[in-house]
Amino acid sequence: MTNNYIAGEWLPAAEARPNINPSNTDDVVGDFAYASVAETERAIAAAHHVFPAWSRSSIQARHDMLKAIGDEIHARKDELGRLLSREEGKTLAEGIGEVARAGQIFQFFAGECLRMTGETLPSVRPSVGVEITREPVGVIGLITPWNFPIAIPAWKIAPALAYGNTVVFKPAELVPGSAHALAEIIVRAGVPAGVFNLVMGRGSVVGEAMLNSSKVSAISFTGSVPTGRKIAQACITTEPMKKLQLEMGGKNPMVVLDDADLTLAVECAVNSAFFSTGQRCTASSRLIVTDGIHDRFVAAMQERMQGLVIDDALKAGTHIGPVVDQSQLEQDLKYISIGQAEGAKLVAGGEILKRETPGFYLAPALLTQVSNEMRVAREEIFGPVAAVIRAKDYDEALELANDTPFGLSSGICTTSLKYASHFKRNAEAGMVMVNLPTAGVDYHVPFGGRKGSSYGPREQGRYAQEFYTTVKTSYTFDGNVPQMHGLNRERK
Repeated sequence: MTNNYIAGEWLPAAEARPNINPSNTDDVVGDFAYASVAETERAIAAAHHVFPAWSRSSIQARHDMLKAIGDEIHARKDELGRLLSREEGKTLAEGIGEVARAGQIFQFFAGECLRMTGETLPSVRPSVGVEITREPVGVIGLITPWNFPIAIPAWKIAPALAYGNTVVFKPAELVPGSAHALAEIIVRAGVPAGVFNLVMGRGSVVGEAMLNSSKVSAISFTGSVPTGRKIAQACITTEPMKKLQLEMGGKNPMVVLDDADLTLAVECAVNSAFFSTGQRCTASSRLIVTDGIHDRFVAAMQERMQGLVIDDALKAGTHIGPVVDQSQLEQDLKYISIGQAEGAKLVAGGEILKRETPGFYLAPALLTQVSNEMRVAREEIFGPVAAVIRAKDYDEALELANDTPFGLSSGICTTSLKYASHFKRNAEAGMVMVNLPTAGVDYHVPFGGRKGSSYGPREQGRYAQEFYTTVKTSYTFDGNVPQMHGLNRERK
């Protein structure tokens, strides 16, 4: 059984759960410990105890540790990518790519340790100076999803440690293997006992313990909207209130205009909607296509989808792996049925597939004749299911794109500089892609959305400091008493 890491020790738990390969349900990746409330509270207490020392530790020591983590991740990217793909189900190429991204994130934040900046300003009062600095927040509870089991933990853990916070990390229950492997690397890099803690287990146990603890200063969560709302309510009702960062999904549009390069538009749509089995919060599940290109686009999508290879994530030549588990597969199939019942037409895919090994294989589904009021166009499905929505022109397409409770990512395929520029300015999303898939972001720039997709400061890049630090303004009087007295007389 693989253990939790608490207060500098690898500790067994009373309960363990098997980690199942979605490409082959006969394959057990391993048995992983489930933490209890008491174990979680011990991890929080350890993080709280060492925070004062770690928050004042050498920035060079933090840099060296984070760089060592990034270096080992890069050196082992093939091995770790295979583990990731085996437990989560994305293709081996995607798994290796995600691991490489995690390494880049740690290396970036190693540099950020040495780039902490502040401001020195004159006061409006004579003989007074003002200094604005950033300080770490405290104990950070990190709750991460299953769809990016090493990249998302990396972009939360790395800045938390870089800026001098301590960490209690709860990964998703479906993907403990990648989290455990990452924790081992962090420990080998020399993280002091208590600074980093891994507590695997249920959200209702580990997550609740984090939310209920007065020693946890902030929570960063990536997951569903309902869970995010519960976390938000808990963070503002605990004493003291907790700082909060939420990333909660999307219903992202990809607009295809009449003047688009058809081949490019189809590749962007297929990549956005179906790669990583559509299990990305940035996936395009709404393909909004104008009249003049609509029929050609649908026909080209059907042809392109016929060439997609859906198989074991670890097999060479696989384009799309399985859905992550039985529950997610049932949800995908349910929404396909809901769409058809609402009047949508299933023109490609949507059926369960049989392969050499038992797994959760689903042919990517394309629905047409969808209106933006249908549930398949309003609710996040989180699977390889895309809906084509017809628009008469650019203005209607933009209106449809923005008509959603979400606002994470938005894309447009066009050869018109006029429409591209207008869309970038007017798309109600945190990220906008022009002639690119809506999924796929850089690690050195901010990530996040608007409306129901995100709440709180952005993640990634230098913008991460907004969440992982707090601002302090300090005033210093230089001792010139006569001037201070003169100022006081003037004020009177």
